[in-house]
Order: sequence, then C-alpha cells, then structure tokens
Amino acid sequence: MRRRDLLKFGMAALSAPALMPRGAFAQAKYPDRPVKLIVPFPPGGAFDTIARPWAERIKGLLGTMVIENIGGAGGGVGAAQASRSRPDGYTLLLGGATTHITELLLKTKPTYDPLKDLEAISPIAYTAFAIVVHPSVPAKDLKELVAYVKANPGKASYGSAGHGSLNHLAGELFKLQTGLTDFTHVPYRGAGPGLIDLLAGQIPALVPAMTNIVLEHHRAGKLRIVAVTNARRLAAAPEIPTAVEQGFPELVAPNFIGVYAPTGLPRDIVQTISAANLKLLADPDYQKLLISGTFELEPGTSAAEYKAYVESEMTRWRPIVTKMGIKID
Repeated sequence: MRRRDLLKFGMAALSAPALMPRGAFAQAKYPDRPVKLIVPFPPGGAFDTIARPWAERIKGLLGTMVIENIGGAGGGVGAAQASRSRPDGYTLLLGGATTHITELLLKTKPTYDPLKDLEAISPIAYTAFAIVVHPSVPAKDLKELVAYVKANPGKASYGSAGHGSLNHLAGELFKLQTGLTDFTHVPYRGAGPGLIDLLAGQIPALVPAMTNIVLEHHRAGKLRIVAVTNARRLAAAPEIPTAVEQGFPELVAPNFIGVYAPTGLPRDIVQTISAANLKLLADPDYQKLLISGTFELEPGTSAAEYKAYVESEMTRWRPIVTKMGIKID
C-alpha cells in the first residue's frame, strides 16, 4: 500500500468512533473489578464487625469487596480519604454518625464536609449506646442513677471512648436531659480500656456502644445496664429498658452505619449498590447475624430516603452539640 493510501486509512481509523452509532461502546457492567471498602477504624471495632460479613455476603450480589482499615481522628482520616477518591464506584466508605457528626459539628476546621463531599447510598444497621454502672452503684434505672450522682457530689464520673466520641455525646446528652452538672467525664482511648476500669471498679459508670461483650457482662452480673439510648428496646436484649420509656424522650443516640461514596457517583451505580444492599438486608440469615451482634436493623430505604435520614440526624444533633459547647480541635 502506498504512503498516501496508508495516511487515508489511518485517518479513517481515527475518525471511526465518531461515525459509529451512540452506545456502540457501552460501559462495562459495574463492577468489573474489586471494589475497595474503606473502614475508618482499626480492626476489631463495631464498624469492622459490620464490614467483614457484609463484604463477604454482598459478593454474590454486587462483586468482590476489598476492606481497607484506615483509622485515625475518630474515623475522620479514612472518611476524608474516601471523600477525595474518584466517584467511580470503586472506592466506598463504611460511614455513619461517627464520621458525620464528629467531623462537621465538633471540629472548628473540618477536613471534609460529610454532607457535601460524601453521598449516602444505603443503610446497613445501627448500634445503640448503653448507660452502664458498676454493681456497687445502687442504681437499677436512670432516675436512681441521677439520685446517686446528686448524693455523691464531686465523686461520680462516667467514662467514654474519648473526647468528642459519640459515646461522649450520649453521656453529655444524658446530663442535659437530667440537669446533672456534677457528673465528670473521663475520656479513654477507646471503649475497651474504659470497660476494663469499670469492671475493676475504678469508675462508677460508663457509656459504651452496645456490644455482645457488654451484654454478656451485664447478664453475668459484672456490670449493670440501666438504659439503652435507642428509640425502642433492642432485639438482642428486649429485657433492657430504653431511656425513652424511663421518662427521657430526647435521650436517643443511634450510631447509624451505612454505605457512602464520594459525591458525584453516577446515578446508575448508586442504584446498583443500593439495590444489592437492600436485597442482602432482606435475607433472614443476614438479619439474624446482625441481631446476634446486638446491631439493630435499618428499614429498607432508597438512596434518597437514606440521604434524607442522615441529613435529619445532623439537623437534630446540631443544636444539641452547640448547647454542649464541645469542640475537639
């Protein structure tokens, strides 16, 4: 073939895609490779406990999930990295109340805006917090705990997973609702060390996330759960009353956990992820697995409904946090 013909052939080849019908090069079915799921806490916590069975069971409905634990700043480091990722569906975040409330409402200079930089796709479950006391504390309910604190000025304290943690906010919300001022907060580097000190009688009270470990210690008489900060009794522990039914209707602090992605994710991918997750949540075996871990089931909701719920929780917490005056930077 002569050089002139070669040039004509090359130009035709280059222009061929523009001449082909729209949609001839259809997008590959999502996902066509493994998806990274960022868990913004170290292994072993509530988020990790949710992430691993979810990733394993969603595989047959959506595709392979590769978990990457990125801890730090109360979930802020991992969530910030997720928010800066390409919105192509191949980086997702297991986020929730912790990654949203702490970052946006407690920091003077947030590293990301959870409502603008992250898109809520689908809920998975939520955890409640428990208000627990050492067996030596003569309190079987919240009103008796309030009476105990008032009868021991300067001596009563409660532990949490750290300053600015949701556990801390739940404890301060309890103080706001009861009018307690002399109930000192003792921050720990995680709920685990606080639980050890509570069991040893070093602190009289603790506000941990509700877990199997906390429930087992309660049932063994090593600590006493006087209330859970949930709107209704927990499926895993229906014998334990809520703060609401004890006369404190505003003492509700759910730690919602769900799937998020960087803002800008195409609508069809959002719907694909949401549909797969909702199908998994409808599986009775998976529901039993969540409940056995003391998690509460989230009702099946669309991406739009979940986004509205997250925004409503942020709106609810904003004046509460402002009244508390808590900042973490």
